[in-house]
Amino acid sequence: MYQWVSLLSLWAIPVTIAFVLLYGWRKQVPVYETFVDGAKGGLTTTIRILPHLIAMMVAVSMFRESGALDLLLRALKPLLDLLHFPEELVPLALLRPLTGTGSLAIATDLIAQYGPDSFLGRLAATMQGSTDTTLYVLTVYFGAVGIRNSAYALKVGLWSDLAGVIFSLLIVSYIFA
Repeated sequence: MYQWVSLLSLWAIPVTIAFVLLYGWRKQVPVYETFVDGAKGGLTTTIRILPHLIAMMVAVSMFRESGALDLLLRALKPLLDLLHFPEELVPLALLRPLTGTGSLAIATDLIAQYGPDSFLGRLAATMQGSTDTTLYVLTVYFGAVGIRNSAYALKVGLWSDLAGVIFSLLIVSYIFA
């Protein structure tokens, strides 16, 4: 079975590219020109969302480097102890809606420190996969298309992230504790 999966993963991208090229050729689509037009559109979108992306990255860096995260952790410690929520995972839970890269760095550090099969490693991986970068998505994608009123999307996204954190803790505790 492992050899089949290994072979499939090795050939998946080349076969997909060949399929797209052959399909475009068969339908008489100018594949190269279409690709270049798409790349131009992607570059335009990148330039349009760059200010939003930079603003989000600066805000996240300021939050982490200012010590505000450490202050928040100290303030939340009694509540975390009451809920049996590991203190080590609070930065991941707080940063995940803001930044995928920052939260991935935290999850990677937790897994490296405690091991992938530890309770904290499994919980970090589950939280990383069960939540989304809500504020990043709203900032970049809504900014790119010019949506100004994102209040409902923000509420739904943050509630979904909270549900992802809570259910990650419940499910990992139930299965692995």
